[in-house]
Amino acid sequence: MYPTLFRYGSFEITTFGLMMFLAFVVAGWVLTKQFRRVGLTEDLASTMTMAAALGGIVGAKVYYAILFRDWHLLFDRAGLVWYGGLIGGILACSWVVMRRKIDLLRAADATAPSIAIGYTLGRIGCFLVGDDYGRPTDAWFGIAFPKGSPPTTAQSLREFGVRLDPSIPPDQVLRVHPTQLYESAAALVMFVILWRMNRENNHRRGRTAAVFLILLGIERFLVEIVRAKDDRFLGPFTIAQLISVLLVVGGVVLLVYPGRSRGISGGTS
Repeated sequence: MYPTLFRYGSFEITTFGLMMFLAFVVAGWVLTKQFRRVGLTEDLASTMTMAAALGGIVGAKVYYAILFRDWHLLFDRAGLVWYGGLIGGILACSWVVMRRKIDLLRAADATAPSIAIGYTLGRIGCFLVGDDYGRPTDAWFGIAFPKGSPPTTAQSLREFGVRLDPSIPPDQVLRVHPTQLYESAAALVMFVILWRMNRENNHRRGRTAAVFLILLGIERFLVEIVRAKDDRFLGPFTIAQLISVLLVVGGVVLLVYPGRSRGISGGTS
């Protein structure tokens, strides 16, 4: 783990912050290439990247505050929730696209690979600071985060609702599923699939975006099974799994959508 890259007094640069920055830079580069391929402008790609950054951060913080029912958390440095960021980013980018009268489905198809590659890098940042890890495991690939956020001690895991042997002392550091790496690897596979889909000519608008929603929903639903979470609201199921199911349903609906797109048509400014 390398949670902090540089510290000078109270100022510090974290590996999470660096990976988030790289995620937006790389995603913006991929988005520019995708937009150029379908006849959309680089200026629009830059605007979309900025909108995704602002909308994503706001959405992630709002989701976090709602999850813990504390609006003071909006101003806390920690607490960036992926699904909240995804929803906020989509809303912000959709507003930009509709305002410029661009075909919404065409823009969504071109945007999907950039979200996947951003997700890949962002989750590496979570791994480097020891956040969003999974449940305890004795498997060889289990990883302990003694300086995680929070550390993977028995006490921290119990606070997440994980049932452990009562004889395990509270300060004992345990190995857990590195779910951040699971998600990063899955997102990289998604990126390759979506990139190749967009290279095909004459495919129906909305197909790439639909496949992205389906793959993302399935990936997150499965990862949540081994995540250390305290928001299991319906038996073993988490709020993120509910959202995942909705994404899959939405993706399937979009995938079987009638051949003629009802997206917003218009210019490429």
